Amino acid sequence: MGSGQVTSSVPSEPSDFQGKHVTVAGLGVSGVPAAKVLHARGAIVTVVNDGDDARAREQAAELEALGVTVRLGDGATLPEGTELIVTAPGWKPDKPLFLAAERAGVPVWGDVELAWRLRGPDAAPWLAVTGTNGKTTTVQMLASILEAAGLRTAAVGNIGVSLLDAVLGEERYDVLAVELSSYQLHWAPSLRAHSAVVLNLAPDHLDWHGSMEAYAADKGRIYEGNRVACVYNVADKLTEDLVREADVEEGCRAIGFTLGTPGPSQLGVVDGILIDRAFVENRHKNAQELAEVSDVNPPAPHNIANALAAAGLARAFGVPATAVRDGLRAFRPDAHRIAHVADIDEVAYVDDSKATNTHAAEASLAAYESIVWIAGGLAKGATFDELVAKSAKRLRGAVLIGADRALIREALARHAPEVPVVDLERADTGAMLQAVTEAKRLAQPGDTVLLAPACASMDMFTNYNQRGDAFAEAVRELGAGA
Repeated sequence: MGSGQVTSSVPSEPSDFQGKHVTVAGLGVSGVPAAKVLHARGAIVTVVNDGDDARAREQAAELEALGVTVRLGDGATLPEGTELIVTAPGWKPDKPLFLAAERAGVPVWGDVELAWRLRGPDAAPWLAVTGTNGKTTTVQMLASILEAAGLRTAAVGNIGVSLLDAVLGEERYDVLAVELSSYQLHWAPSLRAHSAVVLNLAPDHLDWHGSMEAYAADKGRIYEGNRVACVYNVADKLTEDLVREADVEEGCRAIGFTLGTPGPSQLGVVDGILIDRAFVENRHKNAQELAEVSDVNPPAPHNIANALAAAGLARAFGVPATAVRDGLRAFRPDAHRIAHVADIDEVAYVDDSKATNTHAAEASLAAYESIVWIAGGLAKGATFDELVAKSAKRLRGAVLIGADRALIREALARHAPEVPVVDLERADTGAMLQAVTEAKRLAQPGDTVLLAPACASMDMFTNYNQRGDAFAEAVRELGAGA
């Protein structure tokens, strides 16, 4: 870990937009609020957007009524006179608009960068969370712990609550629990968190970032300029490497979390107890009990890791051990994240539709001893050999759905040839009911039928929520007929 604040090449005046020509790239959940905020501060705002559908035209009309210029169907051309671009996080760095901006020396910010720069002098510090999987759960756990400590807080960022709203709204916070995606971090050059964690790193969004190295580098931006703690995953060396490479403030500490016995400056697990050996006096000899594993809901291994990461950030902010316990007990996970749907004929049915990549599916499969696995969808360029090889001994059977199911079927044939596989070709609304019915046929008492698709959902469903809802409805229909 280096020391000393990193400087940004972006102009230093954070909130003086009067008369500045600012281009907002993209409408939607971040673009519209950004355009309104900039316009209200006196900027001359032009919004450019690739799409020209009914929703975009509706949003454009709303902005044009305020005096904002909107160009629909033309997101590639840099408007003349642009001094700054504020982009929606999903816009890829290699878009012609950004290449033109680079040639012209025009800085590019994301909505997170804009929110960071618009903070007031007494703004709440940020406890920041990123990682390939577990971000939302960890941020919600963290917010629950902070609330249990009596702090005014909110879970914000990539989780759905706008950072601009949190920063500029009337509500005053003591601290913010901030979820940040790799996209958002890419466009946030001057972000400096109080403390931050990278939960894990596995190949994801490589089509956007261009390489695993670029993806990891963008995740690692979350550690830059940290003041108190850089929290990392002891089991994932890549996260520790990012801490070592980060340029942080003097005195900032590297804090590990592990599912094993913690060493000094780590949080871990001993005999079913979550233990802190990082934020205690004489950490080489002493430890602090934080909570029991049974306080974590659900107590799956990867979720215990999430809890330890959240606890690490909370403890870095000075939260007492009792608040960690109380916050974890109060936390309830979102739908479609290892959600127990029902028990039918001594078989558990679990919805983890949120497991949209192989890393998430691997964590989900590791939580159960004997599984009938429902998997498949859009692979997004992923391969499945490592996932199947690691999980093979847990599989009672597999039911495959979706456009890229053949990739999983082939991996099962190579690494788990003894596992019975049902390959469903149908892609209509009744496919999930058939998948659950086939899974019930394969399952034995004590097994878990687990929807952990390892793939995106958009080939058959609107999103992973709809996929999970279809699974739960199928299970209920199956139970009614049992």
